[in-house]
Amino acid sequence: MAERILDLLLCDARQGEPQLTPTKLILEAGEVATIGWALVKTGIALGPDDPAIARKGCFGVFGKRKDWDSPLYAGDRLELYSPLIIDPKTVRRKKANQNQDAKFQAAAAKRKARRL
Repeated sequence: MAERILDLLLCDARQGEPQLTPTKLILEAGEVATIGWALVKTGIALGPDDPAIARKGCFGVFGKRKDWDSPLYAGDRLELYSPLIIDPKTVRRKKANQNQDAKFQAAAAKRKARRL
């Protein structure tokens, strides 16, 4: 069986502006193209426990988070994501509390206006 060439677009957004790099990887006979395989071949990671990518959900394909063993196809855009700066749950909780406070203040203003 002959070698195959896998064309990928590597998008590294871990630090600063995203860097798009066209990449050609050679698949030997019997190898299966997975995200883990591509990360090892490009030199980004040494294995699934590498500290560079140990964070859950730090890579994906076309904006969808994928696992280490997910398949890759020619023309895919392999993306490396930066860590979250703000926890989305915390932001939602703060916003809900602000809305609740605004409701209480509006109700208090109505009560005060009735008394005058």
